[in-house]
Amino acid sequence: MVTLAGGFEDPSVEVLTEAAATFGLLASSARLHIMWALSQGESDVTHLADRVGGALPAVSQHLAKLKLAGLVRSRREGRRQIYYVDDPDIVTVVRVMVGQLTARTGPAVAHSVGPRSS
Repeated sequence: MVTLAGGFEDPSVEVLTEAAATFGLLASSARLHIMWALSQGESDVTHLADRVGGALPAVSQHLAKLKLAGLVRSRREGRRQIYYVDDPDIVTVVRVMVGQLTARTGPAVAHSVGPRSS
């Protein structure tokens, strides 16, 4: 690691690789919308699909990818799987990014970006 002026050290290649993979997953507007919804509170796949305007199978596939990456967790409640974000840092990153862009572009532009692209 290299220490820069200001006392910050460059992260390791492994950390940068993992961060890039996480940002890659969040580069999908559909997955980002799901993460945004889950940052507001837990939900099952049916309610998430309704909220983000996606087809149930597509939302389920996005959740599987997010879960595999460790960004989302789930628990069983009867017959339903309830999804949630268990990492407050991920919630913060999503809220800050979306909040900053919404403030910059205004609500009309922020809503025009559809949740369906991957």
